[in-house]
Amino acid sequence: MKSETYYILLAEDDEDDRLFFKEAISELKINSVLTIVNDGVQLMNYLNQKDVELPHLLFLDINMPRKNGMKALQEIRSSERLKDLSVAMYSTSSAQKDIEDALANGANIYINKPSDFDHLKKIITKAVSVNWQYHTSGLNKENFILNIE
Repeated sequence: MKSETYYILLAEDDEDDRLFFKEAISELKINSVLTIVNDGVQLMNYLNQKDVELPHLLFLDINMPRKNGMKALQEIRSSERLKDLSVAMYSTSSAQKDIEDALANGANIYINKPSDFDHLKKIITKAVSVNWQYHTSGLNKENFILNIE
């Protein structure tokens, strides 16, 4: 990846998952700035600040208190300022309904949270290396879920 700074935003309510993600990012050879919010309300408050640097990629948990990831995704896609934000739904859920809802609501990719640290690092590396605007031009249910072989 280029030496430019890559802005990553994680919306995650689980403290262990936040720490796991932060540690994985710190071990990668990516010049990045990671911002973490704890729920969908904090996420939208952060993104709606006029002077905030919008992230290159948002990792968005589905199951969060106060405002879940699907509601936040809908708000992001309906906002003129935020509608082109690259969003990776990041969830423990592998339910078809969650995957289909994420696709229908405009997420760029769906990632099942890995429990293995090395797998998480591979997922993050792959996610930040994709040009999401190009990738989503041919998006369908088969290529929506990000897998690491």
